[in-house]
Amino acid sequence: MGGRNPDGSPRFDQAVNPGNYLWWYIDGLSDDGLNGFSIIAFVGSVFSPYYAWANKSKPAQAEDFCSINVALYTPTKKYWTMTERGKNAIHRTANQFTIGPSQLSWKDNTLTITINERVPLLGQRVQGTIKVFTEQLFNHVVALDDQQKHRWGPIAPSSRVEVSFNKPNLNWIGNAYFDSNEGDEAINKPFSEWDWSRAHLKDGSTAVIYDVRQKNGVEKVLATIFKLDGSTEDFLAPNRVELRKTGWRIQRNMRSESDHKVTVMNTLEDTPFYARSMIASKLLGEDVISMHETLNIKRLESNIVQFMLPWRMPRNPTRIY
Repeated sequence: MGGRNPDGSPRFDQAVNPGNYLWWYIDGLSDDGLNGFSIIAFVGSVFSPYYAWANKSKPAQAEDFCSINVALYTPTKKYWTMTERGKNAIHRTANQFTIGPSQLSWKDNTLTITINERVPLLGQRVQGTIKVFTEQLFNHVVALDDQQKHRWGPIAPSSRVEVSFNKPNLNWIGNAYFDSNEGDEAINKPFSEWDWSRAHLKDGSTAVIYDVRQKNGVEKVLATIFKLDGSTEDFLAPNRVELRKTGWRIQRNMRSESDHKVTVMNTLEDTPFYARSMIASKLLGEDVISMHETLNIKRLESNIVQFMLPWRMPRNPTRIY
């Protein structure tokens, strides 16, 4: 469960039933704060319009809708790719997930991500390697919804990362975060929106907040510290602070202690239904910089967004790359 083994290490061949989903998420920030990335590897891509359309008649095979989303952030430019692949263009074993020409592999407590993708429309190559050196693994999986059909948990929330790309030319080291999500139904069934954030604390541990709003009106807030010794500690999330809306008018919220100004340092992704940001705030008595995301499911469901998505997320069901 949770895309992992009992020891917390990732397991890439976990079965995913038709209509369901499983993804592994990794993000990283350079030590100088100038560069960043996020990677999401999907089995049953929750943002895929093709998967949504296929599921309307009957639950579709999740392995026929796989993709790896690559986002690179530099001081001067951003690179974004997300090409969907069919079942004949993927291969999954316990320690390896191949999606078209790209791959995630696990060996000796190190996650190696090999990227060979193209930017949609422009066709720009994105080629390189990301190595995530995990420090402490967690087998910690919790439900995000009342029915416990959607689950999340960090795998290695406090890690080091080495980034090396030749297209574009990028080389840096920094800190990284690694988790997974899974669901027994489409993501739009229970949720209306959520805000998620992770921040490294001074002692090396990682604080994560999941601020979830469900369609039934019930809110669920998860706030947990993941420590370097493998232990966890829940804490009371501070009050919700409304941040300025994105360019697409999505309302972002951040949980922060009231005696500190919350600042959006950088909006890394600004889409009609999703935003990723770097946010400065105060948490557990510390000034922190968090990787933050807002997901607006109602926007994702809208017909106009579903019509727009294929331009951003092309589908290539063949082995031709």
